[in-house]
Amino acid sequence: MSILKIARLGHPILQKIASQVDDYGDPEIKKIISDMIETLEDVGGIGLAAPQVHVSKRIVIFFVPESRIEDEKDQVELTIMINPEIRPLNDKINRDWEACLSIPNLMGAVERYSHIKYSWFDANGKYFEREASGYHARVVQHECDHLDGKLYPFRITDLSMFGFQEEINSNIELLERGRIVSSDNKMLRTPNA
Repeated sequence: MSILKIARLGHPILQKIASQVDDYGDPEIKKIISDMIETLEDVGGIGLAAPQVHVSKRIVIFFVPESRIEDEKDQVELTIMINPEIRPLNDKINRDWEACLSIPNLMGAVERYSHIKYSWFDANGKYFEREASGYHARVVQHECDHLDGKLYPFRITDLSMFGFQEEINSNIELLERGRIVSSDNKMLRTPNA
């Protein structure tokens, strides 16, 4: 296993649409996944998409940290997704803070679907489906955006809500009170994904 270099904003691989994985049993795919897991553990992140480690394949790994679990159904252990697909389950949108390993030290408020259903294949080609809401839904959408060449700043609708994490965290109460609320009038802090 190896720790891989994280591609940063501006690198062309982050703007490409990643290729489907056709052979789930390919030893190279299994190696990429192992290296992604080791890299994610090393950087202390929550999620990682293959394009972020310079591999243009539709592979995502993520988990929901204990600090973000609101009830038992939100508990999500490390999940390895190949060729994931997302479908919103309603039109409800919320806006919340996001950060990204490919955009160090910055964060912004991003609108995402509140409730989704997503599907994927694991490294053995077995199909899975899961519903997600809240933070769980946000992480899945954030990571899967990487597979389509999108980074969270591309989704920010109010650039006054984008900046350095240190500055935003120092002024978060002012920012939240004055501007940003979700459709249910609350805003949550989001760590790196």
